[in-house]
Amino acid sequence: MNRLFYFILFYFFLTSCSLNEDSKLWKKKNIQKNENTKLILVKEKEFTKEFNSQIKLDLSKIKIKIKNKIFDNQNNFGSLEYSGLLNKAGFYKFSKFKEINHLDYEPLFLKGGLIFFDNSGTIIRYDNDQKIIWKKNYYSKFEKKMNPKLTFRHNDNELIIVDNLAKLYSININNGNLIWSNSNDYPFNSEIKIHKNKFFAVDYKNIIRCFNIKDGSECWSLQTENSLTVSGSKYSIIINNEQVIFNNSVGDITAIDINSGLINWQLPTQNTNITNETFNFKTSKLVSDGRSIYFSNNRDEIYSINIENGSINWKNKVNSNLKPILIENLIFTISEDGFLFTLDKKQGNIIRVNDIYKSYKSKNRKKIKPTGFIIGRNLLYLSNNDGKLFVVELTSGNILKEERISRDSISKPFIHDKKLFVVKNGSIIKYN
Repeated sequence: MNRLFYFILFYFFLTSCSLNEDSKLWKKKNIQKNENTKLILVKEKEFTKEFNSQIKLDLSKIKIKIKNKIFDNQNNFGSLEYSGLLNKAGFYKFSKFKEINHLDYEPLFLKGGLIFFDNSGTIIRYDNDQKIIWKKNYYSKFEKKMNPKLTFRHNDNELIIVDNLAKLYSININNGNLIWSNSNDYPFNSEIKIHKNKFFAVDYKNIIRCFNIKDGSECWSLQTENSLTVSGSKYSIIINNEQVIFNNSVGDITAIDINSGLINWQLPTQNTNITNETFNFKTSKLVSDGRSIYFSNNRDEIYSINIENGSINWKNKVNSNLKPILIENLIFTISEDGFLFTLDKKQGNIIRVNDIYKSYKSKNRKKIKPTGFIIGRNLLYLSNNDGKLFVVELTSGNILKEERISRDSISKPFIHDKKLFVVKNGSIIKYN
């Protein structure tokens, strides 16, 4: 009984505490306060209207750089080497997940294949011909029943894993053998970023943690403002000039010295009332060009902020929790109601808005949500929660193809080695 009392007391202490500018953890008193932020009432909104939809973008003049990076610590991939129209080339099969409200799971792409996981947390390495090289599971019978969800990142021949059961461990990428295993106080809910001999992840309590790659021991941790509910989206991390920057469930963007764990700056983007509404609040991944950070949320806000001090460069109205894609001086994103926005990166002005969901009847499109998009040479690929994948010509915004992949939600598209991949429940589909 005493343990229960102390646990409840400890929980309320945690949820009531937050860092303030007089705390000894602050290196600089440089918190940007957004006093103009307003609480947006939850109500049914009208669909966005098209704007300058006939304008054609001259992408040849902006010299699109074709990238084939597997990882980027600034989440800035731009356009990738793929221009196909979805010709199926193979399936990577795994046991189905029990819950597929959204497939926010990413395969780890390698030169000779990929790594993914199944419903019980079994890690599977496939070769390019979809054959299994090895399978490993490091969960107990009880843990397998909890359907662990894994996040990967690899460092040379070492695969780093964090999960929603508060475990973190490392395995050999060549044979799947365990190198070390550790545990955290709370489940993880973020991507992983690696810098030199350290890696970083954020847990459900809005605590960012720095770990040693060698043995998984913790270097430092930093608590940001907590909320009473679990976020409905994963947190995002970027690394730039010896500082690690991340978002949390209440909309704060925090920059931390990568070595000391001290705060350089923090930007609150939401009203404090949001702390009790975080499950409905969703924000995109952060993406940076090295000078500014770009992100949006499902409260009609897209931001550009200065990466050095966290000041707001500009802010505009776009309702999206998908990661924006930067190509030279343009920003591309998809709104929650299926509109492709093209913005000017310097000023944030909206250049063009195209309706991608125009083929849906109005009563049906209210249920349709985008799950992610990616850009190839001059084509945009958009996946949706109804199992469809759209191919859109980027210069005109016209739809070239609609591909039915599943009857359920599918993941965002991925491009690797001139191939496109989409995760559906039970398999990863590869397209030429």
